Amino acid sequence: MKHYERLQDLKALVGTEVGTSDWVLIDQERIDLFARATGDHQWIHVDPERAAKGPYGGTVAHGFLTLSLLPALGQAAFQIEDVRMGINYGLNKVRFPAPVKSGTRVRGRFKLLAFDPLPGGAQLTIEVTIEVEAGDKPVCVAEAVSRRFTQAPA
Repeated sequence: MKHYERLQDLKALVGTEVGTSDWVLIDQERIDLFARATGDHQWIHVDPERAAKGPYGGTVAHGFLTLSLLPALGQAAFQIEDVRMGINYGLNKVRFPAPVKSGTRVRGRFKLLAFDPLPGGAQLTIEVTIEVEAGDKPVCVAEAVSRRFTQAPA
């Protein structure tokens, strides 16, 4: 994990990678829990027997499960010491170029695209690339926008 003392330190890092997370296991239990939480029980995710005969040779994670890992992967990738509060502001674009097969591990790489000052903080636009271990294509590429505050927002 990379540590930054001040939010303002990131202003000079636009265009560079600001952190990489640890690997996270995506197992069938996690996939099943996500299916229960969202009501998305498509067989390609939750039926190992049927999915074994499908296009990926087994179950795969929901794309939105992969996307939902952004906050946790981000917290594991980098920390800004003087930030008191952060909020997700939205996403500019999201793509899922490859599947996440059950039983594989993923990690996130975070590249700072923009730093826009706000009263008491900044809006960060970060390109997040989630890769699967031993994979040749990313499994998710997202442009995430967050707001980080060093003092309570007005």
